[in-house]
Amino acid sequence: MSGFGLTKRQLFATGALALPALAGLPRAARAAGSITVVLESEVVILDPHATTAAITRSFGYQVFDTLFAQDSKGAIRPQMAEGHTVSADGLTWRFTLRDGLAFHDGAPVTAADCVASLRRWASRDSLGRMLLAAMREMRAEDARSFSIALKEPFPLMLEVLGKPNAPVPFIMPARILPAGDARITEIVGSGPFTFVREGWRTGDRMVLRRNARYVPRAEPPDFLAGGKVVKIDELVLKTMPDDSTGANALTAGEIDYMQYLPFDFLGPLGRNREVRLMGLKGIDMFQGNFRLNHASGPFADPAVRRVMWKLVDQKQVMDAIGIPAQFRVENCPSFWMCDTPLETRAGAEVARFDVEAAKAELARTNYKGEPVIMLEVSASISQTAAHVLAENMKKAGFTVDEQVMDWGTVLARRARPDGWGLFPVYANGVDMMSPLNHFYVANNCSDYPGRSCDAGMTTLLQDFVRAPDAAARKGIAERIQVAAYDLTPNVMWGQFSRPAGYRTRLKNLIQSSFPMFWQVEV
Repeated sequence: MSGFGLTKRQLFATGALALPALAGLPRAARAAGSITVVLESEVVILDPHATTAAITRSFGYQVFDTLFAQDSKGAIRPQMAEGHTVSADGLTWRFTLRDGLAFHDGAPVTAADCVASLRRWASRDSLGRMLLAAMREMRAEDARSFSIALKEPFPLMLEVLGKPNAPVPFIMPARILPAGDARITEIVGSGPFTFVREGWRTGDRMVLRRNARYVPRAEPPDFLAGGKVVKIDELVLKTMPDDSTGANALTAGEIDYMQYLPFDFLGPLGRNREVRLMGLKGIDMFQGNFRLNHASGPFADPAVRRVMWKLVDQKQVMDAIGIPAQFRVENCPSFWMCDTPLETRAGAEVARFDVEAAKAELARTNYKGEPVIMLEVSASISQTAAHVLAENMKKAGFTVDEQVMDWGTVLARRARPDGWGLFPVYANGVDMMSPLNHFYVANNCSDYPGRSCDAGMTTLLQDFVRAPDAAARKGIAERIQVAAYDLTPNVMWGQFSRPAGYRTRLKNLIQSSFPMFWQVEV
């Protein structure tokens, strides 16, 4: 495929938010300039351990930091960590923090903070729960080092601690972490930007300021790894009512960057000398999915779920959305994305678009015309995908109830085990390229929205974790995909790119589907 060049509401729980201490910082530490950006949506959940929403992850990478991070080649590199050692039997891992790490309130980052943060994160994440199952003990050894003792070897330790998939294992002060499932009410991290409480106006904007206490790594930035050197004073996250308004604001110079440009604006923006387009491919593309609810309603029946493979034509959906040919893969049957290391067609023979065959197959199930409630995000490309599917489902004999709302409401509704049947969504390729991070496969037998669960899948995922090398993992990934086609946790509606756009006044902007604003200059 061709395209532009590649380089890589649930509302926030109410409560008092602590303003990071900014007074008294040396004048020499300040940077110059302010930029205004429009991200994929408004940030409404500020606790990055509490949701898999990509917008919260994007917020998290600005404000928090991680022990390890992924570079543009997929390698895991130290970030907050200075280094680590592993015992000869592979059962004891020791980690040391870099010197000079501090939270936004001035407190030093300690090993105890790391242990508390990892325990909280791991209980909420599919990979984290695998780590907990293999773990015997995790404890702070001293102020700057901690250890993880295992019951059995866990070869993917660094990949788990450095994973970019939400929820990300961000490190937070132990003192702000509440018990149970409650969300944090103070936004204090150790990342390159600080959250400005008085600059946050719901429905309008959020303000982040350069963290003058941040000590970047010495090496150049590389995707999420390397030195995060902030060269601007202020980052304003502006909320727009719709994509067209945002694109017009970018054209007029009222904003500096827009994460997702509407496809019908690409021509005019591409001819604008003051604007640059950032087109991406491979794992920087997106995978569109319909997530099915296994917990209740018609899709609790696996036979009814399997009918859906005959009702989705990826070309039909992407044509309806208006995605140009150069920004999409015409048909990708791989759960793990196409043009990625684990791409496979295993099990895909069941995914043949055929409405009449779907109608006959549905008639052989126990489906009795119960409404399938479809949660749709107003004015989104996902809503268009939903419309196409809804028409095909009706032709096959389904009763479909399309309910339109904002993304925050979808987040709230989908968290419930009942009251919905499916929702359309799309996610970064980085989040879908492996059985260990694919939202709808990796979260097997968890309380993740949709609650798909299969004991055989659990075993296969454990086999993948224990696999000794990449070749063995690829073979197991194929077996997992065959099982996923049968289980039907989701049905793919397309692989595509959503180009970002930015004003030429921005220099050295990192080219990635992840919005990153360290290193950028005005």
